Amino acid sequence: MNMRLPDVVVQKPIYVTQPALPPLEEFIPYLQEIWDKKILTNGGPFHQQLEKALCDYLGVKHLALFSNGTLGLVTALQALRITGEVITTPYSFVATAHSLLWNGIKPVFVDVDPNTLNLDPAKIEAAITPQTTAIMPVHCYGHPCDTKAIQKIADNYNLRVIYDAAHAFGVKDEGGSVLRHGDLSVLSFHATKVFNTFEGGAIICPDAKTKLRIDQLKNFGFVDETTVVAPGINGKMSEINAAFGMLQLKHIDAALARRKEIDATYRELLKGVKGIRCLQDAGEAVANYSYFPILVDADYPLSRDDLYQKLKDNGIFARRYFYPLITDFPMYRGLPSAHRDNLPVATAASQKVMCLPIYPNLTINQASSIAQLIAVQ
Repeated sequence: MNMRLPDVVVQKPIYVTQPALPPLEEFIPYLQEIWDKKILTNGGPFHQQLEKALCDYLGVKHLALFSNGTLGLVTALQALRITGEVITTPYSFVATAHSLLWNGIKPVFVDVDPNTLNLDPAKIEAAITPQTTAIMPVHCYGHPCDTKAIQKIADNYNLRVIYDAAHAFGVKDEGGSVLRHGDLSVLSFHATKVFNTFEGGAIICPDAKTKLRIDQLKNFGFVDETTVVAPGINGKMSEINAAFGMLQLKHIDAALARRKEIDATYRELLKGVKGIRCLQDAGEAVANYSYFPILVDADYPLSRDDLYQKLKDNGIFARRYFYPLITDFPMYRGLPSAHRDNLPVATAASQKVMCLPIYPNLTINQASSIAQLIAVQ
């Protein structure tokens, strides 16, 4: 691709993301069906249809829908009866670690890989103690973790692996869906994600027995009308969210293709800009282009925060994902593993990273204008 930086002025605010919404008139028949049947929740027909459709689309065997991804993480830990300590990443959205605290589990943070910003397998073993029961990695920005190395460690130490796959919808490695790795993988269908159901999430389950337990846990622990077998929670997805998901699936391939075009535009226009590094993929066979992070190095004329402000002054609202680190927040920073000396790579990345706008309705001219503002000093 040979592209020239255009002279385009940003005329209205551009945010880091914008939810992909189908034409409203396409949703009306789904709503009419819900109104006619008067089933709003509790595993109604759209809920059942969406679970099957997502299994087919994602290439997985079993999937349990949730009202959001955070409740999916909380329930995944419950389903596997995780206790004690769990090794995880400081470089993520806070829900990753919050799900541990909600279960009375101590997070143990280890550093990330400098190339992918995913949990660094080389740092995991040193953090394992007799209290460690699981590893919770994140497929950051949708780029797959080193799943083979992580699984080998888990097998050696008899640990469970729960992947926070909030960013990884539709991502594949050489063997298929990245969601097949570990004991469980948890998706988010939040409005900011590549596939959204307004709010929503899902747990990818390895077998029908595990799905049954998860389905019970997300419905207060009920087995039948009068039997409760576990202290479950209300994590059910509503029929309106599930119906919207069915409609969204009709448009997801076009949305992902558009994201790929925007990703390519940024990479072409920023490749010669000194001090700006575009994060590379992690070898995935199929990417979803869910984020576009850049790292602002010391040889760029502006600091990361000054560039962030420059974009903001021009109506472009980028985001510093992930800054601060989870370990900088008060409920975590007192932990020994949260000390910055323990996390040099994650600390450096959080001080350099900035995610540029990327979403299906972003035009190529808008993406080019953003690149121009970064390139022109």
